[in-house]
Amino acid sequence: QVQLVESGGGLVQPGGSLRLSCAASGSIGSISTMGWYRQAPGKQRELVAFITSGGSTNYAGAVKGRFTISRDNAKNTVYLQMNSLKPEAPAVYYCNMIVRLILRVSPDDYWGQGTQVTVSS
Repeated sequence: QVQLVESGGGLVQPGGSLRLSCAASGSIGSISTMGWYRQAPGKQRELVAFITSGGSTNYAGAVKGRFTISRDNAKNTVYLQMNSLKPEAPAVYYCNMIVRLILRVSPDDYWGQGTQVTVSS
């Protein structure tokens, strides 16, 4: 029905930058909130940032001022620009979208497969 495909993860040095992308495809009627979450080994998945259909954004305190979330509605894509990355445990970043399918009334929650981000020298 809907697939979310992420890209842009990898290994980066402390202080460096990465840009994650997540594109949705399928029988999409509309997408409301788009977000990014991350999960480190042995820890719960946590919210990093989200952006509403109106463009309002919200960030976790740990990334505020360093990360920027944006979206391209024409491409059904959400981005996460990560700057001033800090050395920490590797984490898998997951995108999340609230999608209403064509001919459906209620939206559903969709997740990407995850992309690994490692910040290390």
